[in-house]
Amino acid sequence: MPVMLNLGKEILRISPKNSFELESSTNGGRSWYHRYENRSSQGAFFDLTLHGNEILATTEKGLFASTNAGKSWYKRS
Repeated sequence: MPVMLNLGKEILRISPKNSFELESSTNGGRSWYHRYENRSSQGAFFDLTLHGNEILATTEKGLFASTNAGKSWYKRS
């Protein structure tokens, strides 16, 4: 089962078919849409969690954060 976060009107998850990709749903998970994919910067996603106004992701290349619902990511120290 992929990791999922409830973002209010939207659900965000690590794709069950491709751990380098994030998907979103705005209809309670009935359908999923590509949100983000980047193999070079962060590598595969392992886990997602909410922390204040950020989404934190543990990946094969470290800890990354997003402040725009997973549309872009930056490395956390």
